[in-house]
Amino acid sequence: MARIAYDREDAAAFAATRHLTHEGLDAWREAISRHIDPRPGTRLLDLGSGTGSWARNFTTWFPGAEVIGVEPAEAMRARSAHQRVLAGDAAHIPLVDDSLDAAWMSTVIHHVPDLGAAAHELRRVLRRGAPLLIRSAFAGRHEGITLFRYFPTAVRVLDSYPSVAAVETAFAAAGFQTAAFEAVPQVTAASLHEAATTLRRKAHTSLQLITDDEYDAGLARMMTAARTATGPVVDALDLLVLR
Repeated sequence: MARIAYDREDAAAFAATRHLTHEGLDAWREAISRHIDPRPGTRLLDLGSGTGSWARNFTTWFPGAEVIGVEPAEAMRARSAHQRVLAGDAAHIPLVDDSLDAAWMSTVIHHVPDLGAAAHELRRVLRRGAPLLIRSAFAGRHEGITLFRYFPTAVRVLDSYPSVAAVETAFAAAGFQTAAFEAVPQVTAASLHEAATTLRRKAHTSLQLITDDEYDAGLARMMTAARTATGPVVDALDLLVLR
């Protein structure tokens, strides 16, 4: 099962806060477009689609593409901003063999309990040579993410996530090869003050899994720093592309 059993409160936190700025979205659109060139009729899977923000973006960015969300949590599906979302998970994708031109997983891979099963299931539904794009914070790669500066004990949660090497190894057994790997800088918030005042603990797995005292201390550090910080919050998440 996933690290978090997402309920209505979790889904509401995601829907309210897990949205990038326009600048952040532009950076990801550019990165994604280097690996996906959708045409009318292209079928794109958003696996672990949550409240549907990425699926909605893809529908806007790629007119004519068919975007299909698959999400295990009923509370997330109920709040989805994208209408075509199916019940399922990484080991049980409710689509036929060789039917997809690309797949996307955003901040999902750490919730997958069996990477090998997910790799074989994605190999089944993706057409040969179709890309799988994994956007994530991977174990050992916290330096570019602002939250970990203020919540240092949350690094231990991140370090329990799969590493890049672990994902590559699991997916190689299903016939995938690494096509690209890059850190994508994104503007996450217009200011640290905005990031601190809008922070919702339930929207971040790494914050849910630290203690209350650790969370309170981290939030206090963040609020103190926000009094004098200037400029936007820029984070870097990784993009791993497999084919």
